[in-house]
Amino acid sequence: MNPPPKPQKAVALKYDRDKKEGAPKVVAKGAGEVANNIIKLAQEHDIFIKKDADLVELLSKIELNKEIPPMLYKAVAEVFSFIYKITNDKRS
Repeated sequence: MNPPPKPQKAVALKYDRDKKEGAPKVVAKGAGEVANNIIKLAQEHDIFIKKDADLVELLSKIELNKEIPPMLYKAVAEVFSFIYKITNDKRS
């Protein structure tokens, strides 16, 4: 008998580059139905979704409304860079 599948997890980050804040912050996180709602809201608002189970696992350990730690800067910067490129390509 196979074990039941793990519930989906999701983490939402926020970074306002105009305010020149510190690092991105974790503004929502959860598993199962909460994760589904985070993803649904992102889709409804055309917010890019990056699927990366390892990164989600690390980010889900951060408290809500706390900045990501320096050890995750590079990984998150790569995601944000990709998002900005896609966003700019759509505007062109």
